[in-house]
Amino acid sequence: MKKKLVSVLLSAAMVATLLAGCGGGSDDSSDGAASGEKQAVSLRMWGAEEDQDFLKQMAESFSEEYADAADISVEVGVESESTAKDTVLTDVEAAADVYSFASDQLPDLVNAGALQSIDDMDEALQAYAGKSVDDVKEANTADSVEACTYNDTLYAFPRTADNGYFLFYDSSVLSEDDVASWDSLLAAANEAGKKVGMTLASGWYNASFFYSAGFTTSLNDDGSTSMDWNGDADYSGVEVTQAMLNIAGNPAFMAVADGDISNQLASGQLCAAVSGTWDASVAQEVFGDGYAATKLPTFTIAGDQLQQASVSGYKMVGVNAHSKNAGWAALLADWITNEDAQRTQFEERQIGPSNKVVLESDEVQSNVALSALAAQNEYGVVQFAGQNFWDPAATFGEMVAKGELDVNDTAGIQAALDTLEDGATAPIN
Repeated sequence: MKKKLVSVLLSAAMVATLLAGCGGGSDDSSDGAASGEKQAVSLRMWGAEEDQDFLKQMAESFSEEYADAADISVEVGVESESTAKDTVLTDVEAAADVYSFASDQLPDLVNAGALQSIDDMDEALQAYAGKSVDDVKEANTADSVEACTYNDTLYAFPRTADNGYFLFYDSSVLSEDDVASWDSLLAAANEAGKKVGMTLASGWYNASFFYSAGFTTSLNDDGSTSMDWNGDADYSGVEVTQAMLNIAGNPAFMAVADGDISNQLASGQLCAAVSGTWDASVAQEVFGDGYAATKLPTFTIAGDQLQQASVSGYKMVGVNAHSKNAGWAALLADWITNEDAQRTQFEERQIGPSNKVVLESDEVQSNVALSALAAQNEYGVVQFAGQNFWDPAATFGEMVAKGELDVNDTAGIQAALDTLEDGATAPIN
């Protein structure tokens, strides 16, 4: 949609005030705008390496869209969503005006004063983009909006809803009944001389078993983690660990290092694997006509069948609270996350959208991996944990994967859970 008439509809002085927003205030360009000259706006935007072509395309179209209102230049830089928080918090004032990040980083970024409230950008969005913040919220799925919200305030624009995991499988080897439970899945894989891969030495993956049983993790105000895995929820932490040990101890199970699923799929050993959309192309190539995907299986715990949960991750785009052009930065963040942008990302890279219209399109609905993710997201949990959580959780998962715990030694399992929780909940120094 074209908004170039806005320079006619709004005075130059109003433009400068509106688009400086609530960040660090306008720069010298506001003086020019106040005197009737076209505003000069410089913005920096960070995104993942694989998104650079897309972001440069979006930066160019954004500058063209608002060319009548301002001379806009956008510098695009590389910063992974997984490491954005660490880089931004090294020097918030020196960070980009607009940057992408993963949903679990939101609380730390907000608490550090690194994110501009999007709710406070409503006036700029309405005047220039022809939409309100409420329109942005309505356009995206409720869970993605929730992931962008902290203390009842929207701090980012939803961008993707595909940062989660599910089960890829070869339907020429496994039936739909086989993949319904871990018991039948491993039995069928064993009979076929194949294996089922999953990463256990990661708190992102192994937390799924604990979340299934009603356990939680949360982030404290000081950045430390609260968790209750060594106690009792719907089941006990010991019972959850025993269920994991029974799966990991099956000869058809392969514990895969974090990030190595694609290599193991390519090796031809696996007939199924727990992973996400990032491994879809490899799974499709390896499984060929048998390529299929579905939600995670159920697993046996204390004699019951329990649906395995997962971590539902989202990627989002935020505005630096120290941006000198916070209003323009908010417009740019909206531009790279709106319906058209999300449709382009799906068409070019099969990125799972959070936008409802794109999500409900025939193309997305017929996508094997995204359909499986959508089914699994019904059992998804948005994970919040502090920096001291990850290493102890990975160590615990590795102990399970290597069979270093005896499934019948409840005291030993409880001791391992105590050690995990002591380390994961340690204060932040």
